[in-house]
Amino acid sequence: MMFIPCAIIPSFNHWQVLPKIIAEVRRLGLPVFVIDDGNTEPATSALAALAAPEAGVTVHRLDRNLGKGSAVIVGFRLATAGGFTHAVQLDADGQHDLAALPQLLAAAARYPEAVVSGAPVYDSSIPTGRKIGRWITHIWVFIETLSLRLTDTMCGFRVYPLAAVTALLARESVGRRMDFDIEIMVRLFWRGVPPIMVPVRVVYPPGNPSNFDLWRDNLRISLMHTRLVLTLLWRLPGILSHRPPLLKDWHNGEVPQASGHNEGCLPRPGENIR
Repeated sequence: MMFIPCAIIPSFNHWQVLPKIIAEVRRLGLPVFVIDDGNTEPATSALAALAAPEAGVTVHRLDRNLGKGSAVIVGFRLATAGGFTHAVQLDADGQHDLAALPQLLAAAARYPEAVVSGAPVYDSSIPTGRKIGRWITHIWVFIETLSLRLTDTMCGFRVYPLAAVTALLARESVGRRMDFDIEIMVRLFWRGVPPIMVPVRVVYPPGNPSNFDLWRDNLRISLMHTRLVLTLLWRLPGILSHRPPLLKDWHNGEVPQASGHNEGCLPRPGENIR
């Protein structure tokens, strides 16, 4: 199976640390699709200035803000059209420790059928309300999947197998805003896509406002959980018949070791890894 990864970075009025993020991703050899989700100035101009298709950086602008999920889905389409088999989703606000990216890529290269997600390790900078909200979602996801394998579905740092994602989106509706990250992980699990969770250090940088709307997004997420639970009850036999396999050598939580570059941990672009 081929493993040809790229990166997708949705952005809504986050631009200060994007050059650093893009530089690190490009250092690992990944082409980058930045999705301008209807930014306002000065973010619009800052993102436009980052475009360098000849250097592997494409900036795609949406005319209006459609939400994080919609922006990522646009990125999926661009990546698929570009011939990529896997897409790394990254947030644009600098929360994620990119030192973990080689490990996520190595896991995805080893198990290209899986969705590889960061499992956040927080420091004291996480707001208490967000921490409580995450645990509530964790409990609902355990119920919705009848499993403890998805230890975190809210982390926007993951590697998707594009074939599985495309098949899912062609048949099912997934949340288009902050409910996207959770719902797509649950629905991929229902369809038999195995998850791999890799520990990732996450911080909340000072002076970097979140796009999470406390009331609207919590309402969307609550409605999403209601929808998923009802869907689980309605489709239970089919969901149970598509349980994701336990991946060989992964049940002990072993993370493939990788160097800081893709040399030695990733196949060359287009290389058949199986």
